[in-house]
Amino acid sequence: MTKQISLFIFCLFSASVLFSQMAMPLKEISITGKVVDANSNQPLEYATIVLKNTDTQKISGGITDMEGKFDIKTPTGNYEISVEFISFNSKKFPKQNITSDLDLGTIKLSEDSKSLDEVVIIAEKTTVDIRLDKKVFNIGKDLSIRGGNASDVLGNVPSVQVDVEGAVSLRGNENVTILIDGRPSALVGMNGAEALRQIPAEAIEKIEVITSPSARYDAEGTAGILNIILRKNKLTGFNGSLQLDLGEPARVGTAFNANWRTEKWNLFTNTGFRYNETPGNAFSDSKYFNRPDTATARSIEQRNFDRLGRSVFTSFGAEYYINQNSSIIGNIVYSTGNDDDVNSNEIERFFNNGDLKEATFRRESEAEDEQRIQYTLDYVNNFDDTGKKLSINLQYSTEAEDKSNNITEVNTQSNILNDLEFVLEDQDENSGLLQIDYIHPVGENIQFEAGYRGNYRDLFNSFYLEEALNKDENGNPLPITLDSPLIPDTNLNNSFNYEEFVNAAYFQYGQKFNKISLLAGLRFEYTNTEIVQQATSTEKNRSYGNLFPTINLGYEFNDEASMTIGYNKRIRRPRGRSLNPFPSRSSEANIYSGNVDLNPVITDALDLGYLKRWDKLTLSTSIYYNISNDSWENIMERTGEETDNGDPVTKRSPINLSTEERLGFEFTLSYRPFKVWNINSDFNLFNVTSDGDYTNPITGEYTYFSNDNTSFSLRLNQKITLPGKTDLQINSNYRGANQGVQSSNNGIFTMDIAASKDFLNEKASISLNVSDVFNGRRRESNSLLPGFSQTYSEFQWRERQIRVSLVYRFNQKKKVNRENREENVGGEDFEG
Repeated sequence: MTKQISLFIFCLFSASVLFSQMAMPLKEISITGKVVDANSNQPLEYATIVLKNTDTQKISGGITDMEGKFDIKTPTGNYEISVEFISFNSKKFPKQNITSDLDLGTIKLSEDSKSLDEVVIIAEKTTVDIRLDKKVFNIGKDLSIRGGNASDVLGNVPSVQVDVEGAVSLRGNENVTILIDGRPSALVGMNGAEALRQIPAEAIEKIEVITSPSARYDAEGTAGILNIILRKNKLTGFNGSLQLDLGEPARVGTAFNANWRTEKWNLFTNTGFRYNETPGNAFSDSKYFNRPDTATARSIEQRNFDRLGRSVFTSFGAEYYINQNSSIIGNIVYSTGNDDDVNSNEIERFFNNGDLKEATFRRESEAEDEQRIQYTLDYVNNFDDTGKKLSINLQYSTEAEDKSNNITEVNTQSNILNDLEFVLEDQDENSGLLQIDYIHPVGENIQFEAGYRGNYRDLFNSFYLEEALNKDENGNPLPITLDSPLIPDTNLNNSFNYEEFVNAAYFQYGQKFNKISLLAGLRFEYTNTEIVQQATSTEKNRSYGNLFPTINLGYEFNDEASMTIGYNKRIRRPRGRSLNPFPSRSSEANIYSGNVDLNPVITDALDLGYLKRWDKLTLSTSIYYNISNDSWENIMERTGEETDNGDPVTKRSPINLSTEERLGFEFTLSYRPFKVWNINSDFNLFNVTSDGDYTNPITGEYTYFSNDNTSFSLRLNQKITLPGKTDLQINSNYRGANQGVQSSNNGIFTMDIAASKDFLNEKASISLNVSDVFNGRRRESNSLLPGFSQTYSEFQWRERQIRVSLVYRFNQKKKVNRENREENVGGEDFEG
């Protein structure tokens, strides 16, 4: 508790230092308006409003929100105003003396006919749009992710960490909900880490980091929400890009992005193919206490993973403009993968005196086929220029994964076959979603919003194991050969079906009072679940309802400084593997079992943020506090059983162990000391405390679990523009050591370096990317089961990779002046 108080005092002190730098509000006026496409009357998001003070020559301004609106605070004075959007003719307002609030009304921009044959790329670099309930990171020319996947993109987003196995966390908390285009998706369904590796980075337009979600969002995810927005280019005419990737270890990939827009139609596609080898490795050293002299007292394992993956990703969509205010969008996303992996495991077992007891070699040949398909249909009606809007979303998706694994184990001392197994796993998920959202503004500063979401999931999992017969009917050992009959293991074979239906309704209210913005809402979610388990012929039904209040407040001190505070209640529902009580195993000695009685976790979250902009520096800070009741922990315990090799068997299972408190402080900065050098960095310091107790149902042992963990993460990304149209990017990332209730992890440092050069009059680019330069993306852990075992382990899912990417853009060209203008305009919006 002392650590937590100290950390809280440090956070408050840091915040007070920052807040002390805030300038006293100046006498300001507001310049407002709305920017739309003159042809379709559709709002133009990210249109730029440039204000030039003709007295001081200072350039300022802002960008429009998703509804095309802008509201810019600026001191009184003489201004020239221009409104600009890529591939559209600019609108200029003559010099005028502005002494009071000015409403420019609806500004209609027409498309530039000269640009129809040469469309401009909007994002030259990653930009940040700060809103009341989220931060939007527009993925620009990020060299380090070229040729990568969604995991690589998320790994470069502030506040987000991706560990060595691909698990995503937000501010150090892994219970984060990942959405695709604002909705749950089969693309990140049953196996989120693996699914993210199937989405090419080139298909992603932006990432929304939502640490204080408003009532319109699902309450799932106690850490918050990451929303991946896929590209749906809306530029006029036909344009796109083609990319080819090569790499070492062996890697070949292609990516094709294209868009064709007419007056009534917009067609878009993102398609990619990947063939890659992904070697990895693992090591563990386990010591067992109080073992007989004839039993295994120590086990050392060295594992090598030789993975071969092939995948195809394609997204095809069409938008039809019914009239100036409404449109229908249909989209199909298809992803398929085929993997052939060979994993080898060398194990040495020792007696108490250190003598070698047994040495074995275990080989697993695993084949996996997976397929995901998602259909979406969206209807959007903007009604009029006041901001009134109705959205209706329908979605249906399916996902299927099939794994088969042939396993052999040989005693390397005697060259005798110890084990022969065949494993078959099937996972299938079907899901459907209906979402209706309605926005109704009242005047210029008040907005009401209401909506409904119904989300259905049906998850089926089966596990089947056959093992060679190694004993006769009298218990005498039998020799095993490659032709030995395989007998089903009735203790492990099982099928498990989980159905979930969540109905949700919400209402929220937003208002702007001069410099203060308010967004408050209430969401109700009612959950029905059904579990059917074949092995025990059991069925379990459950229903529960929860209210989730949210409130977000923002205050603008001036154009350069603002503050936000948010409160929300979140939930973490147990699903699938966490509930399946039938044991599955990663090895014979390590068993995982779900808990059918697992309760959902309810979290209360508070977030206080501050944003400050200078000419060359932007700083965003936040203090956050979360408290979770009935928090889950995966508890490792001994079973009292042993394998045929004499290894003690341990089991892990999730339980509602404790009350968890999380207090943290983070800051993100963007600094451009020179025109050719851009620096982005973020730092997150947090403390987690938990208290709980547990009684082993097998041994009756009582254990009190208490944990106090302080950790941090630090990221530094630098981009340098060199002569000859060459860019250099260096990304460094350090994730500090952390402590759990039964294990601890050492810190991890990684670095990625990339370089890119443009040619063919900037229509083409070639880039070189070295991922994990020092080959240090490796988890090192220590775990302790008091009185039973102690284990040191290492795991590296992916070793260092080198990629070369060639990109050719047709009917596109980079805008050289875009970056210069972005230095002087803001992107802040409190519309939510």
